[in-house]
Amino acid sequence: MAAPRLPPARLSGVMVPAPIQDLEALRALTALFKEQRNRETAPRSIFQRVLGILKKSSHDIELACRDPSQAEHLASSLQLITECFRCLRNACIECSLNQDSVRNLDTIGVAVDLILLFRELQTEQESLLTAFRCGLQFLGNVASRNEESQSVVWAHAFPELFFTCLNHHDKKIVAYSAMIMFTTLNLERMKELQENLNIAIGVIEAHQMQPESEWPFLVITDHFLKSPELVKAMYAKLSNQERVTFLDLMIAKIVGDDPLTKDDIPVFLSHAELVAGTFVDDCRSVLKLTSEHQTEDEEVLAIIRLLDVLCEMTANSDLLTYLQGFPGLLERVIDLLRLVHVAGKDTTNLFATTGYIKAESDISSVADGFKSHLIRLIGNLCYKNKENQDKVNELDGIPLILDNCSIDDSNPFLTQWVVYAVRNLTEDNSQNQDLIAKMEEQGLADASVLKKMGFEVEKQGEKLILKSTSEPPRPL
Repeated sequence: MAAPRLPPARLSGVMVPAPIQDLEALRALTALFKEQRNRETAPRSIFQRVLGILKKSSHDIELACRDPSQAEHLASSLQLITECFRCLRNACIECSLNQDSVRNLDTIGVAVDLILLFRELQTEQESLLTAFRCGLQFLGNVASRNEESQSVVWAHAFPELFFTCLNHHDKKIVAYSAMIMFTTLNLERMKELQENLNIAIGVIEAHQMQPESEWPFLVITDHFLKSPELVKAMYAKLSNQERVTFLDLMIAKIVGDDPLTKDDIPVFLSHAELVAGTFVDDCRSVLKLTSEHQTEDEEVLAIIRLLDVLCEMTANSDLLTYLQGFPGLLERVIDLLRLVHVAGKDTTNLFATTGYIKAESDISSVADGFKSHLIRLIGNLCYKNKENQDKVNELDGIPLILDNCSIDDSNPFLTQWVVYAVRNLTEDNSQNQDLIAKMEEQGLADASVLKKMGFEVEKQGEKLILKSTSEPPRPL
């Protein structure tokens, strides 16, 4: 369709038809807005014209929602809506002037209302999905780096638009809605999420469905994890499967390329309290794996992942000190290691020690690595902490740890973690050194194993001395 021959508007030296009333004119304008200089010189009247087309086409969508038979005749309206959104999307790229103009015309409210209407249409036309996607892209761009626009988008979109989009079958719609949430969220708005936890949980579910999509991942790691109150409220409502996913993302944040900042530490100390407290209260659920009819219970998976998080947290010096003094944590870990070690002597359960190396193609169980991580955590909790070193001795934990120094394909690097724990238990602790030396003399500790671990026992007069042949490690 040819553009109407009316007095043209000038855009950065380029003549464009005005008023904009048809698809070709919109497409030309969309192309022009790909260039920064055209965006920066766009008159407000252009956005008024685009909004007029959007409102007129929206009326057609409303009619189709009331009368589903009309949905088959929406092709031209959907084309116009799509191109309006594309035009507005491009106009807002790195241009606060256009963002402000579009916002002040209440285009954001019109766009959100139209997107919500899309979900009511009983049709799966590709043209509808395209318009849907472009509308979300526009909302993301109009809010980008513009706090006033972010506030307006959030006010119109929350909570209904996120309810509508986060569980949509179209992957792009889910990703773009997560992009809008990432762009508009701040600490104040996360308080609103606490009152609408289903939306926060919807982001977790979106990540489960699309782990390759960066936007749900970033919403969780860069926003949710900054609010201890939201995390605590969410965790109580998550299914065990969702908890595993969430804890995996917490680990990703801790071990990511960007280390935790000074501002992150107080928040993660609160997360550490939640993780450690939950582990202390619930960790015995892991013993379900000792039954003859064990299944890979989702509650057990969540407990195992809590242990993984604690290992990574205690490798961070700022979090380590807090967890070293967490009430009952060290005692519970030693207690659990003892129960699992005893259970492992029974070859009918998942904690059984294999005593050989399996083929790489063998399927691993959920219990794989569990003892290694328990011992790793004990080692970290005892790092340069004499009170915890002595506590392990009092709980008869040292013989227990040494008894785990064997080949176990279900617990890769088990011996290495035993070595690490023993070094941290004996560093500047003569009582623990004497205990291991006496165990060696009495045949309770294998001298060859101790030697492989980097220790040797010397007799000086009537006294046995345990000597380390290498430097003690840092928390791992």
